Amino acid sequence: MTSRRQWAALSLATFARFAGAILMGTALAVVVEARASAFAAGVVGTAYYAGLMLFSPFWGALADITGKRRLVLLVTGIGGVLAVLPLVVADTVAVAVGSRGVYAAFLAGFAPVALAIASHHGGTTGRGRSIGIFNSARSGGFALGYVVSGALLEYVTPVDIYWAIAAVTFLSTVAVLAVSDPTPTPERQPTAKEVVAETRRRLFPAPDERGHLTTNGLLWLYAAVALRNLAVLGIMAIVAPYLITVVGVTQVLMGVLLAFNHGSQVLFMYALGVVADNVGRKPLVVVGMGGSSVFALMAAGLTAVPAGVLRLAFGVATFVVLGASFSAMTIGGLAFISDVAPATRESELMGIRETAKGLGGVFGPALVGGVATLYSYELAFVAASLVGFLATALVAWGLVETYDAERRAVVVDD
Repeated sequence: MTSRRQWAALSLATFARFAGAILMGTALAVVVEARASAFAAGVVGTAYYAGLMLFSPFWGALADITGKRRLVLLVTGIGGVLAVLPLVVADTVAVAVGSRGVYAAFLAGFAPVALAIASHHGGTTGRGRSIGIFNSARSGGFALGYVVSGALLEYVTPVDIYWAIAAVTFLSTVAVLAVSDPTPTPERQPTAKEVVAETRRRLFPAPDERGHLTTNGLLWLYAAVALRNLAVLGIMAIVAPYLITVVGVTQVLMGVLLAFNHGSQVLFMYALGVVADNVGRKPLVVVGMGGSSVFALMAAGLTAVPAGVLRLAFGVATFVVLGASFSAMTIGGLAFISDVAPATRESELMGIRETAKGLGGVFGPALVGGVATLYSYELAFVAASLVGFLATALVAWGLVETYDAERRAVVVDD
């Protein structure tokens, strides 16, 4: 299969997997907030990120140990389809929380494993570009999920939406069948007992086996990702009902506004992938973290802008800022991890990043949703921005660039 066909298959699988994820998250946030409260909607978000936090390193380590990355992608895709079905049978708040958490537990296997495959397709000198292509597809899926969620919430029942989520997740799983895996495979297949033992060792390394976690300040990147996501994912867990009930837009416009975040990422991810291979990783991470904090302040200020076209324009700008900052942080961070990761542990370290994201997501939605319920959405968003600025300070101080000027000069000469 040609490289172009490989990228098409991997992009389709990525696009569909994350379109289903965002469609589910947006629909459940609106439905649960309407039936209960902003805090309850935040708890749905917490369940999602708890699933990511707990299972991302597991799937990543399992893929690295066995070398069966495509099988991991297939198993987690099928699990994601099955996780949606309880909502079709019993559409309650409790089932929404549980189903969202289980869906995330399987979704957690996709990003770290697929990212390792994408990274190897690009090689060392094209790693930023390859990660950019992967994340462009991911962002396109998110954008479509937002637009479709707004339209479906307006015109169909929640149960119809749940069927759509299952169908899109199934499409992603089928696309994985066409993806080949160029990543290293073990010389022999380990036994089940060996897999369990090695997975446990990687997830809970001894003190003298943690050196790979501190290379070039990697731990500070993980800490900053957790803090940044506590802020931004806390906001995003409740931003859909905020736009509808406080800002005053329709459900369709809500979906369109949110789509500007990920729609803009389609371009930003690819362009910044090239930038990462020319200016380095750390500048993108620092700028991306700071931009996410600016987004939080802009979101809080939406209600201060006069209603009408001006407010909508400011809303578009708000989510484009988020798209640009997230793209910079993500491309820089993923390339940084790929640079420092040992060849046999890349999926594992990508999975730990997903865990850091999940850690922020576990606490962020409930905390931000709780403040919004007790006080106001605006105050909750301003408080979240302060946490984001702390994350920016951490990476500015703690990261050591992995892609130096001498290395870039060699690449240019080649």
